[in-house]
Amino acid sequence: MATKASKTAARLMISPAVILLLMWMIVPLAMTVYFSLLRYNLLMPGMESWAGFENYQYFFSDPAFTSALVNTLLLVGGVLFVSVVGGVLIALLLDQDFWGQGIVRLLVLAPFFVMPTVSALVWKNMFMNPVNGIFAWLFKSVGLQPFDFLTAAPLMSIIGIVSWQWLPFASLILLTAMQSLDSEQLEAAEMDGAPPLKRFWFIILPHLSRAITVVILIETIFLLSVFAEILVTTNGGPGTATTNLTFLVYVQSLLQFDVGLGSAGGVVAIILANIVAIFLMRMIGKNLDA
Repeated sequence: MATKASKTAARLMISPAVILLLMWMIVPLAMTVYFSLLRYNLLMPGMESWAGFENYQYFFSDPAFTSALVNTLLLVGGVLFVSVVGGVLIALLLDQDFWGQGIVRLLVLAPFFVMPTVSALVWKNMFMNPVNGIFAWLFKSVGLQPFDFLTAAPLMSIIGIVSWQWLPFASLILLTAMQSLDSEQLEAAEMDGAPPLKRFWFIILPHLSRAITVVILIETIFLLSVFAEILVTTNGGPGTATTNLTFLVYVQSLLQFDVGLGSAGGVVAIILANIVAIFLMRMIGKNLDA
């Protein structure tokens, strides 16, 4: 009886926090779904009317939707590839003993703590500026014409900027996992004559598989909502070359003043994000069980 009473008391004590958390998530979601079913334009206040699924039809038929979906997938996939491959290489380097190891690790982690807006401004004005940027100076110093990254290769530039921010996170997770590897396995493989590449492929990489899965899961959830870097650098252009789903919702809601259409896009983005999250959760669950 005492155990049952204590469980009941514990549930009563945490119920306010649970109710507050549910309201914090459900109320905005319910309002977004409700607005997505209305003809709601900020330029015509008081003229709201029921639209049903008309906004969803317009959103899917928007020529920018396909481009935004493809850009979102390319952005997420590109950043994941760079951060995972680069994170493994940096973790291998940082796992070695050398002078100033602590300072180097701190410098490697520093970009992760830079605000996305500040990071985008630095890359746009200091590095990628075709006139006064560092990259332009390097091109000129070897006799080449400066390359306008944000105009000629806008999506690749965004991928580079975002990868620079997330590479430290992947490096930290993978370095932590690498340091938990039993050194006796590597020593035994080295004594048996296994070359470094085979030791990496058959011992280190399988050991990092769980950490890589965690990195992919966490980064994907955040990368689906990349916005500040696009707004600051390319503003979704040229055309729709760097417009992802998040930026498309912003354009429809705040630039076109169509709250109904923007809300429909937000609901679609939420559904797609949940599908990706469920798929990744199952993948990471199988990996952890293995």
